[in-house]
Amino acid sequence: MNYKEMFMEELSYIQEEKYQECLIHILEILPEYWYHEAASSTGKYHPKYSLGEGGLLRHSKAAMRIGYELLSNPCIGDKYTSREKDLMLLALLVHDGLKLGIPAEKYTRFDHPILMANFIMDHQKKIGLNQEDSIFVADVIKTHMGPWTVDYQGKEVLEKPTTKYQTFVHMCDYLASRKCLLVPFDEKNHIDV
Repeated sequence: MNYKEMFMEELSYIQEEKYQECLIHILEILPEYWYHEAASSTGKYHPKYSLGEGGLLRHSKAAMRIGYELLSNPCIGDKYTSREKDLMLLALLVHDGLKLGIPAEKYTRFDHPILMANFIMDHQKKIGLNQEDSIFVADVIKTHMGPWTVDYQGKEVLEKPTTKYQTFVHMCDYLASRKCLLVPFDEKNHIDV
């Protein structure tokens, strides 16, 4: 799979070439299902564009694009450094990288934010992120579910966002999951605008 071609647009949102390379390394080691599964098996929590074959990929691309658009607005983006923007955008693309766990299960793993955060930390050398950057990315991924922290048995599993970085990543993921916001995609899963 040619990741640079498949994610040319998304890579262009990231300013630092070293972070573009880190993102490619993450994409190379994500489970194959991330490229093919739907973002929601029921359609209850995601818009139509994120359902069906490749829906999880499209949801992730939409979350990153929403983040890019918001960070391009100086009223929002000027609150962050270039490094922070790059790392939040990187995190947005891969935040659901282990949504079904490893090995893949039939349904969404409620603890998938923790699984993905741990994945980043466990693979930081292979990915090419230093310790500080790995912690930043893992930190914003582990809280991307926002206020939905209690699993199906009523057990508190996830942390809520507390920092401006965690809140931003949650907001972008949340917006990408709203049925009233439709992002157009072409037949190659590229955002068509």
